[in-house]
Amino acid sequence: METLLRQARNQPRNLSASELEELGQLYRSIASDLALAQRDFPDQQVTRYLNQLVGRAHVLIYQGESLRWRRLICFYRCTFPQLYRALLPYTITAFVLFCAPALAAFWAVSADQEWIYVIQGPGVAPLVAQVERGELWTEIAPGVRSAAAGLIMTNNIQVMFLTFAGGLTAGLLTLWVLINNGLALGAIFGLLSIHHLVGGLAEFVLAHGPVELSVIFLAGGCGLYVGDGLLRPGLLGRGAALRRRARIGVQLILGSTPFLVIAGLIEGFVSPSALPWPVKALVGLVTGALLHTYWLGVCRRATERALDENAFL
Repeated sequence: METLLRQARNQPRNLSASELEELGQLYRSIASDLALAQRDFPDQQVTRYLNQLVGRAHVLIYQGESLRWRRLICFYRCTFPQLYRALLPYTITAFVLFCAPALAAFWAVSADQEWIYVIQGPGVAPLVAQVERGELWTEIAPGVRSAAAGLIMTNNIQVMFLTFAGGLTAGLLTLWVLINNGLALGAIFGLLSIHHLVGGLAEFVLAHGPVELSVIFLAGGCGLYVGDGLLRPGLLGRGAALRRRARIGVQLILGSTPFLVIAGLIEGFVSPSALPWPVKALVGLVTGALLHTYWLGVCRRATERALDENAFL
């Protein structure tokens, strides 16, 4: 095996057909030896050696890197949108849990500015003073937009993971994140409406908002999905239900990270730019439409089996 591995130099095409066949036979034999060694001599040097040898042969035989790329392409081509549609009721629930408090906070603050202190606490006073001076906080200087985009992406990803991880508290933390953020956003828009500054903030969020909020709602849906599994495990035990649902949720969360990166880049470079608002609105409309077309329209066959097929990946 050592000789064949040196001769292959990480490329199976460097071996002849007979050598490839011998490589396969040796791999099965050494893997069997490794299993015996791990049972009978777990702390011996021979076990560590066999483990290293089997690992090198496995990489050569199965070409792990290209296999990972194929699995990644397959995931985004079918698995991801299928899982999104399977969890769509939870995502819609997360959307309602965010939007209903946002509308209530907007109505309350726009009717009486003092409500923002009830919703946000006394720490919001500097922001209120800034708005009363007719100033917004959305301007990002061109020289620092790259750094700002990085910070925005990091923050968005943290919020997404926190919203999802809230499912481990039976969904209570997920509920708190969704409701609290909805109240905060609605209260701020209500405050701006009093001082006729809504247009400025709306123009800022037009470009990145559709993608960013859609992914946050998906993270909320994943958190609610995990929490529902803890509360209603069905025929499975709670531990098994948690592992199954968390595994599915993690796939969706990790798969959504590139979309938040895109949203962060748009928020860092396009949203604070001098582009006219119709252009920013077009960016938001196109990116949001493409994302939901992908989620709702790609690989629609067998969506109902997506949860079962991907629970044990």
